[in-house]
Amino acid sequence: MTGEAQAPKPLAGVRVLDLGQIYQGPYAGFLLAQAGADVVKMEPPGGEPLRRREVHGGPPSYPLAFLNSNKRSAVCDLKVEEGRELLRRLAGAADVLVENFAPGVLDRLEVGWKTLGDLNPRLIYASGTAYGLSGPDRDRLGMDITVQAASGVMSITGEAGRPPLKAGPALIDFLGGVHLYGGIVSALYERERTGRGRLVEVAMQEAVYPSMLSKLGLMHVEGRPPEPIGNRHGRVSPYNVYPCRDGFVAIICVNERHWRNLVGAMGREELASDPRFEHNEARVAHMEEAEALVAAWTAERSRDEVCRIARECHVPCAPVRDLAEVNADPHLWERGFFENVDHPALGELALPTSPLRFDARSSGPLEPSPELGRDTDAVIAEWLGEASDERSAR
Repeated sequence: MTGEAQAPKPLAGVRVLDLGQIYQGPYAGFLLAQAGADVVKMEPPGGEPLRRREVHGGPPSYPLAFLNSNKRSAVCDLKVEEGRELLRRLAGAADVLVENFAPGVLDRLEVGWKTLGDLNPRLIYASGTAYGLSGPDRDRLGMDITVQAASGVMSITGEAGRPPLKAGPALIDFLGGVHLYGGIVSALYERERTGRGRLVEVAMQEAVYPSMLSKLGLMHVEGRPPEPIGNRHGRVSPYNVYPCRDGFVAIICVNERHWRNLVGAMGREELASDPRFEHNEARVAHMEEAEALVAAWTAERSRDEVCRIARECHVPCAPVRDLAEVNADPHLWERGFFENVDHPALGELALPTSPLRFDARSSGPLEPSPELGRDTDAVIAEWLGEASDERSAR
């Protein structure tokens, strides 16, 4: 491809109004922007809640800079009729609107799906909520931790006999955002055939449910809800995090070949035919003994040594890394997942691109997140053909 012009990104020319807040909606907008859409981040005066989390008068945060790369910024005050009318007009020129307000908020302001869908039949209106736009829990307040609690995630996270624990990442918000992106792209594809937009909705509680499939399978077999078991797996052994001289490694044996390779790497080939460990069901029945054997081997070595031997012997293994190590990962840098960005407010930042790749290329180059409202007049001029002086005269 050297010397050839790169093909346009798949969503080039798609206009998106991103009314997202915090993580779920903005991440869907981030993926759309990275795929080439013209995404306009629409915020109230003073900014969305994530912006207002910052120290008063201070620079924007890393999360805000991450989620708003390659977007434009406009301000629209939905508390006044002038702002609501501006949103209606922009929605008439848009292809997609993304929002993750509580159900009914935008409907009460007469800028929800019913109003905007009637004004622009081609509009794809994407709504992300905690529990959905229907059902008895529709109006229940929901954030990442509360949906982790309600969805069952916390019931299977943590150590046995300890209080419930939330997952470390904000997985509810981001799984919701990924599903919302998928729904939007599906609706754009449908619109190519029908010419009509539609309402797309994602409930975060439903988006996270498939991620618990292993535990759901265990419940189906055992007939009772699974309890937290730390890093272990109820039906596979070895499957855990093991100590090393300088940290920890994760090792899993998915099949018998992995187990034979592991005991060979440990110099304990006789364990492959030991009745306690000769197949997975036996190892699960003798899990404490199997785990202790692996832990004793790893504890005498460094992370790098264990991982090197495991790789040579074809055993699934990885070091437990902190976030600073991940940010310095040469593999991710070589693939173009991270880029150095000279941010006007935050200085040099290492920011991620989209995990989605088209033609095996990363989604970069990244453009720094804009200051609040920087592009309001430009968007109105481009989308509505109206100069700022004409707008003032309205």
